[in-house]
Amino acid sequence: MISAPSRYHPLAVTLHWLLAVILIIALVMGSQVLEKIPNTDPEKINALRGHMMAGGLILLLTLLRIFVRFKTIAPNPAPTGSALLDKVAALVHVLLNLVVIVMAISGIALAFSAGLPDIVFGGSGQPLPISFQDFPARAVHGIIAKVLMALIVLHIVDAIYHQFILKDNLMKRIWFGKR
Repeated sequence: MISAPSRYHPLAVTLHWLLAVILIIALVMGSQVLEKIPNTDPEKINALRGHMMAGGLILLLTLLRIFVRFKTIAPNPAPTGSALLDKVAALVHVLLNLVVIVMAISGIALAFSAGLPDIVFGGSGQPLPISFQDFPARAVHGIIAKVLMALIVLHIVDAIYHQFILKDNLMKRIWFGKR
C-alpha cells in the first residue's frame, strides 16, 4: 500500500495557483470592469475578448486539474478537530470545481445566445446587444460569480485558519517541494 504524500503533485500545485490567479482576474474583470463599460463603447469588445479567453482557459485548466487530481495520490485530508468543519471543507473543494465549470458553461451560453463569438472574435462588425441583462444566461452567470466569490473567500479563510490558528502548516501541502 502506498502512503499518502505530504504534498500535492507538482502539476496539481501549478494548476491550483495558476487557476487562482486567472480566476481572480476574470472575476474582477467581469464584476468591476465589464459591468462599467457601456455596450456602445468599442473597448467593450476587447474587454470581452480577454474575459472570454480567460473563461475558456479556466474551463480547460479546471478540467485538467480534476483529471490530475484523480490520477495522482493526494495528501490525506487535513483535520480541523471538528467533524462539521471537515465536511464543510470537503464540500467547498468539490463545489469550487463544480461552480467554476457551471460558471464557464453559463458564460458560453451567454456568449452564444448574444452572438458574441462572431462579434468578438469574428470581426463581423455587428454591434453588441444593447444590454446583456435581456439574456437569461447573464443572470445565471452573475449569480454563479457571486457564489464562486463566496466559495473562494471560504477557501482562503479555511487556509488561514489552518495555517495560523491550527498551525498545522497546511499551505506547505499546496506548494512546491519534495512530496
